[in-house]
Amino acid sequence: MKCFSSDAYFAYLPEGHPFPMCKFPESASLIRDQGLAEVIDPGFIRLEELYRAHAPEYVNSIRTGDYNELTAQRLGLPWHPTIWRRSLSATSGTVQASRVALEEGLSANLAGGTHHAFYDRGEGYCVFNDVVVATRALHVEEPLLHVMVIDLDAHQGNGTAALFADQPHVFTYSLHVGKNYPSRKEPSSLDVEVSRYAKACEYFERLHETLPRAIELFEPDLIFYNAGVDVHENDRFGQMKLSTEDIRLRDEYVLKMTHRLSIPTCIVYGGGYNRDPHVTTLLHVQTIRVASQIEKQGKETRII
Repeated sequence: MKCFSSDAYFAYLPEGHPFPMCKFPESASLIRDQGLAEVIDPGFIRLEELYRAHAPEYVNSIRTGDYNELTAQRLGLPWHPTIWRRSLSATSGTVQASRVALEEGLSANLAGGTHHAFYDRGEGYCVFNDVVVATRALHVEEPLLHVMVIDLDAHQGNGTAALFADQPHVFTYSLHVGKNYPSRKEPSSLDVEVSRYAKACEYFERLHETLPRAIELFEPDLIFYNAGVDVHENDRFGQMKLSTEDIRLRDEYVLKMTHRLSIPTCIVYGGGYNRDPHVTTLLHVQTIRVASQIEKQGKETRII
């Protein structure tokens, strides 16, 4: 399995900042060390690819640090030159991973899932909307490609929903806490709300009764799976009560289903703000381990 990461994924933040930037180098290192996947540097995305999803003026504001007013209020990331490099590289990672998924069936960007970024602003630690950028790049080559976003981050993907509104060849599915950030939701193709501090029983009941049917009706050619781990019971912001094992079962459920249906799938990290930052890293690595095991089992089955 091929994954994408780079030293450029790390950006400098003030000490004590709640965003766990260390999860990117730490998870890539663990994935390499444990032999879970091949880790490839995606390089940097070209500006013309960003402009398909974001206003040039907004892109330039990230390059210079002269944030526009809404971004300054809502992004939550103080500017540093490494923010620009990280955003270019991490977005490229999702573009590259999506192409590999179409060719090989499964891949991952060891970052991404920045689903709160809008056309003209960043929000909620999200600078550029990597899934939208990647989808627009693919649609240049294959305009009729059916792309589905399965967003299981604890927070609704408002930026992704807005940027894909009225796009007939894209389906956005979001399962999230109803009364949580963002306060103003943008309508996805299908929004599935759970109660604040939902436990596994409620969570899996809502997932099982809605996701298979959505996939069946839309018939996607490619799935982006936002495997946010802020659903964990010890997360600072997610407001859900899933255990580490529950998250493993969630990932296994989604990825076994997409594998069984032979739908190419690109995994992106999404959010995670555990009170123990190292647990956030381990939860992301767990997602890649599940994916790696499913891919390996699939290859062994084909050989037999």
